[in-house]
Amino acid sequence: MDLKSSLQDRARAIHTDVVALRRTLHANPELAFEEYETAALVQRELDALGIRYDAEVAKTGVVGYIDGGKEGGKTIALRGDMDALPIVEANEVDYVSQNPGKMHACGHDVHTSSLLGTAKLLQEHRDEFAGTIKLFFQPSEEKLPGGASVMIQEGVLQNPPVQSILGQHVMPFIDTGKIGLRSGMYMASADEIYLCIKGKGGHGAQPQVCIDPIVITAQIINACQTVVSRMADPRLPSVLSFGKVIAEGATNVIPSEVYLEGTYRTMNEAQRTKAHKMITDIIVQTARAMGGDAQVNIVKGYPVLHNDEALAERARTWVEDYVGPENVVDLDLWLAAEDFAWYTQEVPGCFYRLGTRNEARGIVHGVHTPKFDIDEEALALSTGLMAWLAINELRA
Repeated sequence: MDLKSSLQDRARAIHTDVVALRRTLHANPELAFEEYETAALVQRELDALGIRYDAEVAKTGVVGYIDGGKEGGKTIALRGDMDALPIVEANEVDYVSQNPGKMHACGHDVHTSSLLGTAKLLQEHRDEFAGTIKLFFQPSEEKLPGGASVMIQEGVLQNPPVQSILGQHVMPFIDTGKIGLRSGMYMASADEIYLCIKGKGGHGAQPQVCIDPIVITAQIINACQTVVSRMADPRLPSVLSFGKVIAEGATNVIPSEVYLEGTYRTMNEAQRTKAHKMITDIIVQTARAMGGDAQVNIVKGYPVLHNDEALAERARTWVEDYVGPENVVDLDLWLAAEDFAWYTQEVPGCFYRLGTRNEARGIVHGVHTPKFDIDEEALALSTGLMAWLAINELRA
């Protein structure tokens, strides 16, 4: 039997076990850098497979190592994140979250269980390849500074050095059985903006003796949009949104301060740096011109996620071979952010999407929502496909 058929058959054979792992993880979600039981489960599974690993990487992360049976070869990495979100689950399933206020609403239970299934397949087929495959069971994708950045700081891309990395993420807008791919820039940087606009409060009937921070804030919100519409290169996608404004006055009270929170996202690191200065200058200067003052704090989040063109094109060829060209979806640019981007800043990476949608079964809800779930049939594809990609990348 050829390698592809063997991986497909074995992925089907272990499907029930992978689904059971996923349900266990889903029922026991843990938040960022608190994934102690999840890490313990991962270690038990790796022990059972005879795969060596390092524990307590970036506090709760686990790094496994699978050595090929042939001489020589390079080193690649596969990543699965483990943390859940602070969301109250609204699904009515046997494996619903047992930890109140916590939920695997972004599919990290899928990523972890799938990577464990892939590890089993690779361990079974290690005589088919040369080199080393590192398995990154990563904490804290959902919370800054991101577990990927901490793992990198602790040296996971070294000893031996990683030449490339693959990451897989659920996609509820793609049908089960399909895989989404994109070459080049794919996901945005994401920065958090925190503002305090200061004026002089007073009676709403006497605006002439006040410095109204609400009016200043309105001007700032409008003026900041020119960072995207007039100051940014129109060929580079970017967005600036303010989602929280607190002005605790009243019908007849002008407050002294207004608080704002927002986000700036773009697909270019140079533009990102320039935009931070533009945003700060507009806010501070507008406030001062109107008699007020402003405090600006821009917290840098995840960087731009760039899929290495050569690796992404190789991956597309292998994915088409595994699932058929008709089941490969071209992904659009997406201005959400992902801490897998930290890896792509260091080594060639490819972040692809696993279709998990099944409209006939009502599995249609987006990530980060209380009703998110997946069609578990996707786990019969995810494990074998990642093993297939890993072995081919080692051979490339």
